[in-house]
Amino acid sequence: MKVSQRSCLVVGGGSVAARKVALLNKAGARITLVSPELCGELQALADSAAIAYSARGFEAGDLEGRALVIAATDDAGVNQRVSELAQAQNIPVNVVDNQPLCSFIVPSIVDRSPVQIAISTGGASPVLARLIRTKLEGMIPAAYGRLGALVESYRDKVKAAFPSVEKRRIFWEHILEGSVAELVFTGHDKEAGIALQKAVDGAAEIPDVPGEVFLVGAGPGDPDLLTFRALRLMQQADVVVYDRLVSPAIMELVRRDAEIVYVGKERDKHTMRQENINQLLVRLAKEGKRVLRLKGGDPFIFGRGGEEIEELAEEGIPFQIVPGITAASGCSSYAGIPLTHRDYAQSCVFVTGHLKDGSVAINWKALAHPNQTVVFYMGLHGAPTLCREMVAHGLPATTPVALVEQGTTPQQRVFTATLDSLLDVIAKEDIKPPTLIIVGEVVALHNKLRWVEERHEDDADSVFAYRD
Repeated sequence: MKVSQRSCLVVGGGSVAARKVALLNKAGARITLVSPELCGELQALADSAAIAYSARGFEAGDLEGRALVIAATDDAGVNQRVSELAQAQNIPVNVVDNQPLCSFIVPSIVDRSPVQIAISTGGASPVLARLIRTKLEGMIPAAYGRLGALVESYRDKVKAAFPSVEKRRIFWEHILEGSVAELVFTGHDKEAGIALQKAVDGAAEIPDVPGEVFLVGAGPGDPDLLTFRALRLMQQADVVVYDRLVSPAIMELVRRDAEIVYVGKERDKHTMRQENINQLLVRLAKEGKRVLRLKGGDPFIFGRGGEEIEELAEEGIPFQIVPGITAASGCSSYAGIPLTHRDYAQSCVFVTGHLKDGSVAINWKALAHPNQTVVFYMGLHGAPTLCREMVAHGLPATTPVALVEQGTTPQQRVFTATLDSLLDVIAKEDIKPPTLIIVGEVVALHNKLRWVEERHEDDADSVFAYRD
């Protein structure tokens, strides 16, 4: 909110009011303060005429002509009266540490003018917001302010050189991630300006940027499991083509103004056939766009990434591949089930039963071995066959089995069973995809090693949490 040279009222004279006065002063507001007494800091401002001061209690007439009001007294009744009168006159009002009485809240601010970052908890915890601000202060160099000012001074020149919004964005991304930014960060502002001018002058020589495809593994669901490289490319893409298993929390991290295309597949329900997805990636790249192909888990482990890259390679489309944490690794870890263990399993096999032509071909004899962990992807539908064949090929019916539903997400649920009781558990607990099935003696370690407490359907207030 622009308050420069606008009349703002602060009610209160203590240290809290002083902090709010300092913020308003920095924003260039004309401040009037009303309070019977003042702390030393505010008294100094009043003595120097930096603020207008009335040494009395609040009166309704104090609101006249104000652009903004802050109530910061230690009298709850006064604060409530200020809030009610201000809101009745449609004047924005903030009551310190009393969010229900506020029509606006004041965030913690990281100031690297002209770059500013506001951190808010919606009034839930101002202290937490300040702690986050402290962390950001240490991560963001003061030079970002000078870099922002340099960019601002060249905006009109760059607009003239690049009529296309898309080309301007790409140009600024190269500048802000390249040598010009580094010159500013190392204190060579003059040289940075010269380099930026040279880049603008050479705009006509810059060829059209060719399209490219980023094949990125989004992991099993928890956004904290993304790689740094995945996150960087997610922010650069012009178009995002994503699957059903990419979690909403991860989609929140893609570039806000990117075009979003959903191509998710469920059993017997394909939004877009795989062949059409391949052709879509080729077409978008040939249009000069940077395409993020975002897949759950790892794109090269049951993700059909190989099929997509084959077609891109045949068409001469540049591409990058960013591996992700596959569902077997992520879900088993969050369930406290090690896939290998010297006492239980010396090998691990990942299995899916569906081939490209829709047929099923599984070597059950190779899977039904002791001292081996078998992880079935997309195995719920085939669970009856799984149980029957694993026992028929030599595994005891008492072999432990785990089902991990929506693993690594706040909705994660883990159930344990045996090969002879698995179907009963699936029916009783109404387990739905995406669910991973883990077969092997390592499942017996779940109760001992689980470190994530799961959400229970009968506890609306429960959250995804870690055990101490």
